[in-house]
Amino acid sequence: MNCLDFHREKLLDPRRLSDAARDHASDCASCMAFAQSIEESEAQLEQVLTVSVPEGLAARVLLQRRNAARPAWRAWALAASIVLSIAVGFALKTAAPGEDTQYATYAIEHVVESPESFTTLLNTGPDALNEAIRSVGGKIKEPIGRVRYIKLCPVGKDFGWHIVFETPQGLATLILVPNRQIVSAASASESGWSAMVRPARMGYYAVVTASAENTEIIDRQIKKRVEWVAERDEFTGVQVAALSVFAAPFFPSKN
Repeated sequence: MNCLDFHREKLLDPRRLSDAARDHASDCASCMAFAQSIEESEAQLEQVLTVSVPEGLAARVLLQRRNAARPAWRAWALAASIVLSIAVGFALKTAAPGEDTQYATYAIEHVVESPESFTTLLNTGPDALNEAIRSVGGKIKEPIGRVRYIKLCPVGKDFGWHIVFETPQGLATLILVPNRQIVSAASASESGWSAMVRPARMGYYAVVTASAENTEIIDRQIKKRVEWVAERDEFTGVQVAALSVFAAPFFPSKN
């Protein structure tokens, strides 16, 4: 089992793991940390779902549904307010103004700490790349180059996909960090490396190479070949699940 397989299995059923997945996590610190973060999110969701309903709420909702003279938007507003309160706990974490350059530095630091990424072949199939890019709301329009390495790793304060691929300028690194929204593009140079970070729909991405010139070239290629939309217009899977739980009483099935 590799990191991508573990990631899929843990998200599919956070409460149950196969023996192979447990063995992998015991030998992989990043996957163990990822599993712990998923379990913490599950615990938060359970806490939200066990909040007691205010006395009389059910009766008020039924009365509202029976009274045709009252506008239907009130039910929508009630459901939306519940979903919004849940979404606050699971929304994208946003960098404070001026912090964007720091995330470019995080990307460089991670590359420096992961020299094996340039000599190891790992998760090189197209499905792995597509899934990683989708995690930040991206969509591949053209191939970015031959992928050599994909791994879920700790990057700064978060977890992200570490991708190494071949380009005419040599090996380049693309780091995708879901659930951390940055305000604008930023760059940094450190330890002989150069990085450029840009916002994506559900996170941010970073391009890292050994020179500012190559970083600019690869960054233009990535912008051309991958569709990056910096919008927060989609719920995460947890938010969608919460929406279905809370909104169902207000919008009964037509069957």
